Amino acid sequence: MQTWSLVSISVLLAVVVRWGVSLNSYSGAGKPPMFGDYEAQRHWQEVTYNLPLQQWYFNTSDNDLNYWGLDYPPLTAYHSWLCAYVAKMINPEWVELHRSRGFESPAHKLFMRTTVLVTDVLIYIPAVVLYCLYLTDGSAKKRVSVLLSILLYPGLILIDYGHFQYPLHTHALFFSLQHNLYTLIC
Repeated sequence: MQTWSLVSISVLLAVVVRWGVSLNSYSGAGKPPMFGDYEAQRHWQEVTYNLPLQQWYFNTSDNDLNYWGLDYPPLTAYHSWLCAYVAKMINPEWVELHRSRGFESPAHKLFMRTTVLVTDVLIYIPAVVLYCLYLTDGSAKKRVSVLLSILLYPGLILIDYGHFQYPLHTHALFFSLQHNLYTLIC
């Protein structure tokens, strides 16, 4: 089978596995007062959308850092900000300052799960494909095996899709930087 056919099958399998994991529950579902990492991600969207950048990381009357304060690097905050703009267009209640705290609905959960998958498909998966096909040594079979191993790594899939976080975009940055450094050096 051709390399690109195997790559396509690997990517499709990775997407199906990710979506399958996302159909399950997540930590903190329906458990006040903090509601788990789903609420943390939703709240970060609320904060980044409604507050000026200078207030994202500081305790204020509008940003209680004891309630899921934004504690990830700025790249994650900007990602939350972009997701919040899309969320606001779909349903403003999802990111309404103060009033959306603890908000859970099937439509919003679908939106949140979809943002994780879209981030993977647009950023993480292409970076891994580039890394595996162009920066790893060995036969095409070995490179596809490495690709499949990275794309199906259960730790990251469970964190992003089961636990409700977005660390893969930072991993994608790592793979992209590897590719860019290799291009500069060679």
